[in-house]
Amino acid sequence: MTLLEHRSKKDERNASAPPSKVDPHRLAAIAAQRSSGDSPVLDLARYVPALFVLIADRLTSGSSTLYRRHFGVGTTEWRIMVRLATEPWCTPQALGRWIGLDKAAISRSIKSMERRALVAVRPHPSDNRSYVLALTEMGRRLHDRVIRVAFEREERLLSCLTLREREHLVDMLIRMRRCLAFVNGPIEIPGEPGTQASTEEQ
Repeated sequence: MTLLEHRSKKDERNASAPPSKVDPHRLAAIAAQRSSGDSPVLDLARYVPALFVLIADRLTSGSSTLYRRHFGVGTTEWRIMVRLATEPWCTPQALGRWIGLDKAAISRSIKSMERRALVAVRPHPSDNRSYVLALTEMGRRLHDRVIRVAFEREERLLSCLTLREREHLVDMLIRMRRCLAFVNGPIEIPGEPGTQASTEEQ
């Protein structure tokens, strides 16, 4: 292995670990670079969080409309089906943590799916206060129809990228996902010296 290859692999390992702080000099340089007059401004065409939100909103809206019209399920029901296809007999709590929704929203979707015989529900084997659920044969057939559309939508989204670019994109998204706790952690509020606010506390 050459020295360059060794440094490259070391940089990759370091990049994969979430950082513990942000360089204040870099922040100052970014603010200066993105200023209009005396105040910094956001270029929404290049501001990464805004691009994520725009893409996610358009994808969710499009899939919700499409799936409801042709399959009778919304995005929440579809996400439940995706999880149950790989991990049957999950609890609603586990589904909620994975999807990122509260218990009430998950329960409503499960009841709707149970009425349509898309999921089977049975008591939790070790917790009388909970239950577990899995896809029925009908639910699995519907899942297999929807997933073909999901795959085509993904292919359309990535059609502007080469195969190598797609691999890099997935790798970068996974690494950024690991940074979310850091992003939502304590942060200094301008104009409030010593204040460390955190979205994790809310």
